Amino acid sequence: MRRYVYKATERSTRKSVSGVIQAESEREAGKLLVDQGYIPDRIEEEDKKNFIAKMKNKVGTKDRIIFTRQFSTLIGAGLPMSRSLKTAAEQATSASMKAVIEEVTASVEAGKSLSEALSQHPDVFNDVYLSLVAAGEMSGTLDTALARLAAQDEKDANMISKIRGAMVYPGIIFVVIIAVLAFMMVLVVPEVRKLYSDMNKELPTITQILVQISDFFANQWYIVLGVLVLIVYALHTYRRTDAGKKTFALFKLNVPVFKTLFQRLYMNRFSRTMEMLLGTGVSMLDAIHISARATSNYYMEEQFNSAAEKVKSGKALSESIQDLNYILPLVPQMISIGEQSGKIDEMIGKAAEVYENELDEKIANISTMIEPFLMVIMAGLIGIVIAGTLLPIYSLVTSIT
Repeated sequence: MRRYVYKATERSTRKSVSGVIQAESEREAGKLLVDQGYIPDRIEEEDKKNFIAKMKNKVGTKDRIIFTRQFSTLIGAGLPMSRSLKTAAEQATSASMKAVIEEVTASVEAGKSLSEALSQHPDVFNDVYLSLVAAGEMSGTLDTALARLAAQDEKDANMISKIRGAMVYPGIIFVVIIAVLAFMMVLVVPEVRKLYSDMNKELPTITQILVQISDFFANQWYIVLGVLVLIVYALHTYRRTDAGKKTFALFKLNVPVFKTLFQRLYMNRFSRTMEMLLGTGVSMLDAIHISARATSNYYMEEQFNSAAEKVKSGKALSESIQDLNYILPLVPQMISIGEQSGKIDEMIGKAAEVYENELDEKIANISTMIEPFLMVIMAGLIGIVIAGTLLPIYSLVTSIT
């Protein structure tokens, strides 16, 4: 299926709408829009759109949370689904989110189930979202499922925000290190060379090395830039392969300082998603596979999928995951208790709560853990530059006097 960006006119209201639709061809996309009550004005394959246009049409996490919360409230109040969707579209503050809701509304009115309509927008609604909506439709608890989704999305967004916030201070320190080094190499080192040259003195060895580095970056900057671009491109390309996904996933699980944070983050995502899916009636195997994808770590997904195969053959989930790599012990322990009591979703939810609390503590300590490491690096690098610039000047002044 290809993705097409379109601009169309709603036949009944004559309102202009835009959005994204999936179809096998441009002609099929036009046919789908007509069936949904639109008159297509322009249809273009998304891959042909530029980056700015793609970002403009992107739906943010906050927009999805607001929609889910409002939709849940409207459904819970007893409003028909179609009317609830239209009301949510009217209240949407994001033009891209409004366009998505209008497409979903058109699909629902055309006879599709809500989960089928939402599945046409995989960049907005992921597997977890679709599975919970489908389970809520079947069990008649759609409002509850949507409320759970909104709550979980809010927790995930807050967690990501905390992690990014904790990285601000270390990031500032890193930028300062680069700025100080650039200043010394570009302005100070050349002046030291000129001073020694004017006095017909030979530069000390460490200063000669710094001068050569400074000259290289000043005269061969395009080579450095080209190499950096090639490295970034190569890493980006490699990361999209299965081997690259696994390598980067394992790196996150083993990187110093951050590995304990990542491990708890993945355990929290798996546990919280399992709790939601099992609590809304999704089958055990489907819940494991979907929760594995929810970790957003290729290696962890492989691990949990291998556990699903063991469960499929009749083995208990707790036994299937307890010997897997990077699985923290609390998860299989709580699942085992849940298997014995018949309340797996509740027990694994408690494990998720524990990891949420531990994550909050880890995130709060990130700056404290990284700061000494960055300070040592900054002191070492700046110390080398100072040794190659200020000390030779001091020696030169001393020899003159």
